Amino acid sequence: MTQQTSSPTPTPEAPAVPIKVLLADDQALLRSAFRVLVDSEPDMEVVGEAADGARAVELARATGPDVVLMDIRMPGTDGLAATRMISADPELSAVRVVMLTTFEVDEYVVQSLRAGASGFLGKGAEPDELLNAIRIAAAGEALLSPTATKGLIATFLAQGGSAGEGPDNAEYAERLAALTGREREVLVQVAGGHSNDRIAERLAVSPLTVKTHVNRAMAKLGARDRAQLVVVAYESGLVRPRAD
Repeated sequence: MTQQTSSPTPTPEAPAVPIKVLLADDQALLRSAFRVLVDSEPDMEVVGEAADGARAVELARATGPDVVLMDIRMPGTDGLAATRMISADPELSAVRVVMLTTFEVDEYVVQSLRAGASGFLGKGAEPDELLNAIRIAAAGEALLSPTATKGLIATFLAQGGSAGEGPDNAEYAERLAALTGREREVLVQVAGGHSNDRIAERLAVSPLTVKTHVNRAMAKLGARDRAQLVVVAYESGLVRPRAD
């Protein structure tokens, strides 16, 4: 009798873990719109909603989101204060905050970056821009919306240099002294808004090598992500904002 052999049953691939998103905005209608948009994506899910900054921090600790969409202006504890609290909490070190602004040119933009935000986006952004922003932030990249160019960021940093809460010049000098020559080169390129691939082309190294230098620079400078590297590069004077 001929023995029949059956093909092994293919093991189904485990679904990718969705990006967990926390919404923080005092406008319920806007939060509802964001929830519908985010939950419509197979790689994302909304894990909570907050109407003020204090509740956003509570939910961040309770749900462990990957990304928080944080409105800057909220009653009580505002988005800036909430972002500082999230950034200062070691248990939330993996949480990335994207600040939502009514106007792209906003006096709070530089403050949000200093507070620990990974970037900012205008509330008038297109749906695809918002979804892309979440994915970029979740990947640990610096987020600048299309109209918020690196020149604008540089201008804000230059204008608000004396009003920040960051390290003084002596501490910056000490931190920068810990960088190797190549790490300083990479930091300058990051501050210029270039991707790892572009930096690799400019410095004639591999993208993996660039990533290694970026990670080491973040560790030495105490930066949470690439956005914080940009802040350090400008506020330390390593990179000077151009007048244009």
